[in-house]
Amino acid sequence: MSAASRDASLEPAFVLHTRAYRNTSLILDVLAREHGRVALVARGARGQRSRTAGLLQPFQPLAMSWRLRGEMGTLQQVEAAGQPLRLQGRRLVSGLYGNELLIRVLGREDPHPGLFEGYVQLLEALASNAPEGPALRCFERDLLSLLGYGLALETDTQANALVPDQWYRYDPSQGATPVVGPQVGGLVVQGQQLLALAADPITADTARATRALMRAALSLHLGGRPLKSRELYARYPTKGEPEHGASSGQS
Repeated sequence: MSAASRDASLEPAFVLHTRAYRNTSLILDVLAREHGRVALVARGARGQRSRTAGLLQPFQPLAMSWRLRGEMGTLQQVEAAGQPLRLQGRRLVSGLYGNELLIRVLGREDPHPGLFEGYVQLLEALASNAPEGPALRCFERDLLSLLGYGLALETDTQANALVPDQWYRYDPSQGATPVVGPQVGGLVVQGQQLLALAADPITADTARATRALMRAALSLHLGGRPLKSRELYARYPTKGEPEHGASSGQS
């Protein structure tokens, strides 16, 4: 890849995470539409005269230009590309969960067509009155698929079509194996739940029923380390809405 092809000119992007760097700068973890996840230094962004600090926040649509040399690039220009997506309460935590999940599972400069759009759909759902649980399940499901770890949700391990009323023990790395019933232990789900997870739109009931399955699937790619956003969910009890919350251990 040439140096020029690693650079960007006003590319649509979101800041996933920031941390202080030296006296007045920031290190940004960014999700960009064409370049995927990139790390950038925003020089002087924390300085008193900085005009960009207010823009470099999560959930703010941006257009960013940078030069990328080595493992980290330098931010050259940033503009707002829309109104910030305002998330509150548990939905803010779910947005932070989405950001942390992307940071943990994405390699740098490894773009996946459709991922940026899927992330925008998640944020728009969380910022609206759309049900939170289905938005999270859809994002998690599609993220695994885009990374090449898509779940087998329509056939069993013998390539037979799933039967809605049949019970299956589900291994995220292998797929569904028919069993006599839920009492056999392990991660056991009905075929109808798997089929519903494969379809759009995902309902609140499906989101709730497949939460443990998605948690198990995601855990394979998190290196055994829990996500920090798990602790934040405890501050926002569901109040009778168990379909809410992320699949990797939150709530």
